[in-house]
Amino acid sequence: MNAAATTSLSRRFCVAPMMEWTDRHCRFFHRLLTRRALLYTEMLTTAAILRGDRQRLLGFDAFEHPVALQLGGSDPQALAQSARIGAEFGYAEINLNVGCPSDRVQEGRFGACLMIEPALVADCVAAMKAAVEIPVTVKCRIGVDDQDPAEALFSFATAVKAVGTDALIVHARKAWLKGLSPRENREVPPLDYEIVHRLKAAHPDLEIVINGGIATLEQAQAQLAHVDGVMMGRTAYQEPWRLLAVDPLLFGEAASFASAQDVALELMPYIEREMAKGVRLNSITRHVLGLFRAVPGARAFRRHLATEAVKPGAGASVMADALAQMVNSAKDLSNIAA
Repeated sequence: MNAAATTSLSRRFCVAPMMEWTDRHCRFFHRLLTRRALLYTEMLTTAAILRGDRQRLLGFDAFEHPVALQLGGSDPQALAQSARIGAEFGYAEINLNVGCPSDRVQEGRFGACLMIEPALVADCVAAMKAAVEIPVTVKCRIGVDDQDPAEALFSFATAVKAVGTDALIVHARKAWLKGLSPRENREVPPLDYEIVHRLKAAHPDLEIVINGGIATLEQAQAQLAHVDGVMMGRTAYQEPWRLLAVDPLLFGEAASFASAQDVALELMPYIEREMAKGVRLNSITRHVLGLFRAVPGARAFRRHLATEAVKPGAGASVMADALAQMVNSAKDLSNIAA
């Protein structure tokens, strides 16, 4: 199991938990781009953790720190037990998902449908807080279906604050449990940043992180005038080059690397190490397709990885060949796979 995080936990900038995207390979890659962002796992259900292969589900590289575990569930004791297991694995935070609107989540009585049961969510948070010493946080929507956000969000925040939640991460849209697909729920309901700002003003002692539709670091910086932190989702994944500016712009610290090219070179030893364990190349390279933007060779880099990394038997040389189309002639390629 991994040692506990040694980096101080800050939620000033977070990369959102995203199903089928923010797996351990994605997080390792993102950590190369920013030392300071708080990273999140994909949502894992309590049933999966309590009954499944925990090392496969929860294992991660200590380099990913700080990294938080997001849980899905609604049974306080199952959540407490899962949180305890997550803490033992070395996660820096436990986050409860009260925002996902998928049918599968609703059938399991967790995710966004819990917005209508704030007392139950409070019981869940209290149980997890009693089980672990690391922070316990909640990620929610501003309301669901016909709820009035001005009432639903504020009463929800009051309930989880009363039991000691360490932070509330608010996706600033409603979730429509009927009539919209999960993808539509990320785009169709209008954003309402102002209500999240009002929530923070009403609860100055509760850490509030805003999420939803934030596409640039400049937008993130503007939000920090109103809330404690910003969570970026799809843009961080699809345009990861933006993450190189997180540390300088939002934390006043030097970037991890001078360029995206340097990041790609640094990823090569990880690729080789993971492939030696039996990991397929595409499991890693699928996360890096958007690393380069508006530079010569970017399109060729994406095309080569997209077509070659998925082939049976694809090796690290595929990444090296793609990268060779991007790296400046001054770069030394002798240290990457031939």
